[in-house]
Amino acid sequence: MHLIAIGRLRDGPEAALFSRYTERLRPRLILTELPEARGAPAEVKRREGEALLDALPRGAFVIALDLDGKALDSEALAARLEQWLASGQTPCFLIGGAEGLDAAVLRRADFTLSLGPMTWPHFLVRGMLAEQLYRARSIAAGHPYHRAGRPWS
Repeated sequence: MHLIAIGRLRDGPEAALFSRYTERLRPRLILTELPEARGAPAEVKRREGEALLDALPRGAFVIALDLDGKALDSEALAARLEQWLASGQTPCFLIGGAEGLDAAVLRRADFTLSLGPMTWPHFLVRGMLAEQLYRARSIAAGHPYHRAGRPWS
């Protein structure tokens, strides 16, 4: 699996969170960080979009993280991830920069995933995605990490 993201994650709590889950994750999540573009917002979005598309590995199944994407619960993500892994294509998650993803990236995406209706800093999204991928793989393996439903109900 691949994660291609705009911006460089520096040492700190966000990097620690990301590492915590990626170190446990199988198959490994290969991270490619791309520099943030400069300029007017539309130009930044366009240039970052081109960089994301240029960085895609051959045969990638592209999952764009976007506010307008489909929100899945953990079990549904686990099922989708297993399908993507079994497809023979490499699941490749894309996280844009502060301006979001360019329309060309969203058109190229095979699936658009939302982590919910709230706006999240793109550095936190990395950790949240890594945790959800770890959770999805745990669900698929029948590991007790995931506890479905609301335990207080």
